Amino acid sequence: MGFFAFFGSMMIAGVVAFLSEKWGWTHNGILPSLLIALGAVFVLFMVRSTFGLSLGSPGFDAAVGSAAALILIPTEYAANRRKRNRRDR
Repeated sequence: MGFFAFFGSMMIAGVVAFLSEKWGWTHNGILPSLLIALGAVFVLFMVRSTFGLSLGSPGFDAAVGSAAALILIPTEYAANRRKRNRRDR
């Protein structure tokens, strides 16, 4: 059962990452967003497996964790990259 929960969580993270890029919530590119979301879900799944801490079902953990990581982690990096590109022109 854990095998299916893990890969289901990864699929949900991929969908959240793709949709966040498509809808314009993040501006990192699809591949970086996928890596960020998958990494967050992997960490949350390991925390859930190791310590038994979770927000709910594995799918809910995946959706919340990947969205939070996409919003929090790369925002400053992407803003700095855009500023640097404007200065170079």
